[in-house]
Amino acid sequence: IAVVGSGFAGSLAALIARRLGRSVVLLERGAHPRFAIGESSSPLANILLETLANRYGLPRLRPLARYGSWRRAYPGIARGLKRGFTFYAHRPGEPFAADPGRRNQMLVAASPRDEIADTHWYRPDFDHFLVGEAQEAGALYLDCVRLEHAGQSGAAMRLEGERAGEPLAVEARLVVDASGPRGFLNRTLGLGERPFAAMPETEALFTHFRGVRRLDAGPPFAGGDPPYPIDDAAVHHVFPEGWIWVLRFDNGIVSAGVAATSRLARELAFSEGGASWQRLLDRLPSVREQFRGAQPFTPFFHQPRLSFRTQSASGPGWTLLPSAAAFVDPLLSTGFPLTLLGLARLGRALEEDWGLERLTSRLAADAERTLFEADTAALLIGALYATFDDFPLFAALSRLYFAAASYSEAACRLGRPELAGSFLCGDRPDFGPALRACCEAALSSSAGSPQRRETLRNEVLRAIAPIDVAGLSDPARRNWFPVTAGDLLRGASKLGATKKEIERMLEKAGLFEPHPSL
Repeated sequence: IAVVGSGFAGSLAALIARRLGRSVVLLERGAHPRFAIGESSSPLANILLETLANRYGLPRLRPLARYGSWRRAYPGIARGLKRGFTFYAHRPGEPFAADPGRRNQMLVAASPRDEIADTHWYRPDFDHFLVGEAQEAGALYLDCVRLEHAGQSGAAMRLEGERAGEPLAVEARLVVDASGPRGFLNRTLGLGERPFAAMPETEALFTHFRGVRRLDAGPPFAGGDPPYPIDDAAVHHVFPEGWIWVLRFDNGIVSAGVAATSRLARELAFSEGGASWQRLLDRLPSVREQFRGAQPFTPFFHQPRLSFRTQSASGPGWTLLPSAAAFVDPLLSTGFPLTLLGLARLGRALEEDWGLERLTSRLAADAERTLFEADTAALLIGALYATFDDFPLFAALSRLYFAAASYSEAACRLGRPELAGSFLCGDRPDFGPALRACCEAALSSSAGSPQRRETLRNEVLRAIAPIDVAGLSDPARRNWFPVTAGDLLRGASKLGATKKEIERMLEKAGLFEPHPSL
């Protein structure tokens, strides 16, 4: 097996293939450690990572699935604490002012305490570690490789290029492309693109900073008793046509960037890097204050075409991992679980069908699932982009994601992942069609009237009812959603489980300290 690209996905693919007895060459265009974007995990991503570690005998990966165990086992691999998803809505030119009803903010907890929390992956350290693990497992790792051609060579795929000025050729029975959007096989095989119908054209500008202030240091963001420290999260500053992310690492570095419509990116001249970033901050006074005195740690990176979807993701002798087949947007941190779901499918295919003619059709079916899941994510994120200027509706639509994600997490912890079906429960007959209907309504021009938007918010609540095991329908929480055992216990029947089964799941996962009520 030849794996092209040694980011976390490619290195995990190489590790899994080695554990299944395959010979592996791992090919990298650059060299580690290196800057990489895509840093925020989620509970589902961590469950999937832990599941892969258990299934394929990779015990050194298990500590990486939780903040506490990662910090103890690998203090030299930088990470950040992620207790949830923090959202604040901004009006250009106006300072943020907390609304008493919390109609311009939303906090969704992902864990009840730091020990078992999710993480932000500091990719220079994280990816470098995984490459080393792949080498220790016996993968041949070659960096600084420039691949220029891919084609069939009898029963194998032949890759050709150069390394250190010398010709390089590799023949493999299977090529796994982990080289990212518009990557190696998409270019060399001419796979083409099929834009997401629901997504606007978007661009991104991002870098790493030092000296970014915490929001919980004082007004206007701090106040009350939030379900977690508001900065120990994936922080989203939302404004018309775009949003800013702020992710903190324990080493003092902060990842921050903006994703926005191409129209706004052109207006702000994203291609000018730091000057454009400052122009954006000047429109958002409270975010500007957060970054007052902050210094970029790396150059600004401009990504002029953010979203991507290939037309084809598999063929005889080759397959694209989800990270190479499609990318939607950093919003909601969907990239990691989508990729890890694809890695789990690839592992099963290699386990069960390696050396059999049906492997090609199996990988093709898995690729179709990958693209279906990306399309579902793109429809939801496109609808969220369309509602950036109406935060109450944005917050309502985002519940579609959080309901599906929390349901999938619980189903996986119960050992019943089939209950959730595909990513975002997109193929569940009691949720998938309703999700799509809500998103299409938000994208429709008729959604602009106040009455229609209120109706749509209610439709979202009806849509999530069959899978809401996180209290997302409770209006009394006023957009602050903690993780509670009570919500999961009340939702036991939706998971086809008894309360005792939920209690055992909670105890096994270490989600809550023992409590008499359980």
